[in-house]
Amino acid sequence: MTDLLEVRNIGKRYGNVLALRDVSMAVRSGEVTCVLGDNGAGKSTLIKILSGVVQPDEGQLLIAGRPVALAGPRDALDRGIATVFQDLAMIPLLSITRNFFLGNEPTKGSWPLRRFDRRTAARITREQLAQMGIALRDPSQPVGTLSGGERQSVAIARAVYFGAKVLILDEPTSALAIKQAGVVLRYIIRAREQGTGVVFITHNPHHAYPVGDQFVILNRGRPVGNYPRSGISREELIQAMSGGHDLEELSHELELLSGHRPATSALQGSPPSAGPD
Repeated sequence: MTDLLEVRNIGKRYGNVLALRDVSMAVRSGEVTCVLGDNGAGKSTLIKILSGVVQPDEGQLLIAGRPVALAGPRDALDRGIATVFQDLAMIPLLSITRNFFLGNEPTKGSWPLRRFDRRTAARITREQLAQMGIALRDPSQPVGTLSGGERQSVAIARAVYFGAKVLILDEPTSALAIKQAGVVLRYIIRAREQGTGVVFITHNPHHAYPVGDQFVILNRGRPVGNYPRSGISREELIQAMSGGHDLEELSHELELLSGHRPATSALQGSPPSAGPD
């Protein structure tokens, strides 16, 4: 199976600052590739390269197996790569329908009387969101009245409808409550079921693991590992992302500062052993 999108040994510098080095990954149809890392890991730079905002200094970007040099975000979109950034590029006071078709409005009539086809736009918006499992109360309501998770779902459905073969999601659950994050994760699965290749950028392994098929871990611009789901457990993913050595050092330091028994088990997510009452 040909990869929809592939990067090979991608690198990027900003002056003396190394943003990315020797990063490789592949995105396939009907799969979710999760890119994990803390702040400063290089996730934002990778997004900019994949979406055509910046050019890599080294390495290759391939679409359907062919090397390409993206001229910009519009070029990436024309090639089927859609990016949903954290700010969502939505206008809160405009309706859900208007935001769904922003820049691609269906029209009716002939010039100079051509106008926005509200009825067609509302019908398509309802249908597309229904396919994602979203029952709209009123597509004419301002998009700003929706919850954060619902706005993310509108952005995802919009990208899929307009032909995205690869959907890049920039920290879509970072500012959401647990329930709303769960809503977004369900829509990521819906997009995958429709054959879209999803790149899920996140710093939260607990959100990535339930939906991910591949896991790419970055640390300070360098790859830590690239794992299929079958090759890594949730606990191993957390350990690889946090860095076992760093975690042990932090646990030891906290133990010395607090004067208590090891904090290691609590940091790693398992409860410390209970002592006598």
